[in-house]
Amino acid sequence: MNPEVLPELVHSHLARWAIERADTIAVDDGQTRLSFADLHAAVQQVAETLQRSRAPATVLVDDRLPIQRRVIDFLGAIASGRCAAVSDPDWTDATRQAVLASLDTSPASPVPPGPTTPFYIGFTSGSTGLPKGFRRHHRSWTESFRVCADTFGPDTCARMLVPGRFSHSLFLFGVMLGLWSGAGVVVQERFSAPGMIETLARGDTPCLVAVPSQLLVLLELAERRQLAPMVGVKLIMISGARWMREQTPTLQALFPCAQIIEFYGASETSFITWMHADATVPPQVVGEPFANVELDIRDPSPGDGTGLIYVRSPMVFMDYAGGGGDATAALRDGDWLSVRDVGRLDDQGRLLLMGRQNRMIVTQGKNLFPEELETVLAASPWIAVASVHGLPHPVRGQQVVAVVQPRPGMAQVAASVLTAWCRERLEAYKVPRRFVVCDDWPWTASGKTDHHALGQQLLQMTDLLSGEATQCLRPLH
Repeated sequence: MNPEVLPELVHSHLARWAIERADTIAVDDGQTRLSFADLHAAVQQVAETLQRSRAPATVLVDDRLPIQRRVIDFLGAIASGRCAAVSDPDWTDATRQAVLASLDTSPASPVPPGPTTPFYIGFTSGSTGLPKGFRRHHRSWTESFRVCADTFGPDTCARMLVPGRFSHSLFLFGVMLGLWSGAGVVVQERFSAPGMIETLARGDTPCLVAVPSQLLVLLELAERRQLAPMVGVKLIMISGARWMREQTPTLQALFPCAQIIEFYGASETSFITWMHADATVPPQVVGEPFANVELDIRDPSPGDGTGLIYVRSPMVFMDYAGGGGDATAALRDGDWLSVRDVGRLDDQGRLLLMGRQNRMIVTQGKNLFPEELETVLAASPWIAVASVHGLPHPVRGQQVVAVVQPRPGMAQVAASVLTAWCRERLEAYKVPRRFVVCDDWPWTASGKTDHHALGQQLLQMTDLLSGEATQCLRPLH
C-alpha cells in the first residue's frame, strides 16, 4: 500500500502496518506488548461497536483504564469518525462532571473521517478554573508528524519512549507519532526515572520525548548510579516548559550520540520554533520557525521590537470546545493565531520569547516578564522551581515577589544570597523585593507550575511584609 494515497488521518497507517509489520510491537507498557496486527484488530472492533451503538460524536476516553486500553479506545473513536476527548486522572469529580456536561451526548452516525474532521479534544488550564478544551483536526497533527521527520531525519521515525501521561498532549502526540511511523512506542503508566533508564539502556528506543522536569530527575539518578553513556539514543525532543540549558552538557554526556532538540509551541499551535539545545544561548531564545510556520510580531514596542507573537501554519487548532472565551484564550485574525505570548525576532531570525501577556508585571514604570526571572532563579544552585508575581505597591505600582521551592536536600538559603544572584544577572528593577518559600508546590494537570494558585495564596497572606505565613507559604529571610 502506498502511503502517498492514504488520506491525511492520524490513524491512516495502522492498516498498512497491520499487514507489513504485523508482528512488530506497536505499544509496550513494560508488562504487555501489543503488535500492530493486534492493535489494528482491537481498534476496528471499538470503531464498529461505536458505530452500531450510535455513540455521540465526541466520546470521553476513560482515564481509569490501563494505558494500552486508552490507546485502543482513542484510536477506535477516531477511526469511527468521532472525536476523542482525553480526560485527566487528577480531575476532581466536580471537574469531570462539568466537562462531561459540556459534551454533546446526542446519538450520532458520523461519515468516514477526512483531513479536517475533528479527532481530538485535549484540555488545558483556563482562567475560569475549569479545564479549557482545545479541538484538533487530523491534518494539524499529520502535518506535525511530517515536519518533524523532514526536520530531524529518520531518527524521528524510530521506536520511541514516551514516559508521560496520555492526558498531556505532548505525550499523546509522541504515542501517535510512534504508531504513525510504524516504529512503535514504549509507554509508562506512571513516570518512573528508573524505568526510563532501564528502557533507554537497552538501546531499542532511539527516540525520547520528555519534559524538562523528567530529564532533571533522570540526570540526578544517572549521577547517583554513575551510569555509563547510552549510545543507543539518537534523538531527544524536549517541550512542555523551558529547558534548563545549563544542564545540556550533562545530558549530552549521558547521551553522546543524540540530537537534543528544544521545541517552543502551545496546545493551540503545535510546534512553532525549534533549536538544538545549547548552554551558551540565552534562555529567551527559543529557536527558528519550522519550515511550515510563519511568524508575525504585532504592535512591536519602539525600543526593542517586542510585541504579540502571531503564528500561521497548517498545524494550528480548530477551536475551543464550548467556546473557550476567557482571558487566556487564543486570539485569531484570519489565518493568524496568537496564544498571547510576547516576544521579538533577533538578527538571525530566531524568536526570543519574553513571556505570557497576561503575566506581565509593571514595576517602576517598566515591563517585567516573570518567565525571565523564574529562569534565572531556577538556574541557581539552591532553587528547584520559582513563580514570580506582582503585588500592589503604592509607589512602584507592583512589587516583585518570588515564590520559590528549594532543591531537594538543600538547606534554606538566605534571601540576601538570592538577591545577590539575581543582581548579578538582571537589571535592578527585575530583582525581587521579597522571597517566599512554598512547601507544597502546586502543579497543573499538564505538569506545569500553577501560577494562578500561587498568586491567590500570595494575595491571602495578610501581612507579607511582617513575615506572617498563610497556608503553605512562608517568607524567606
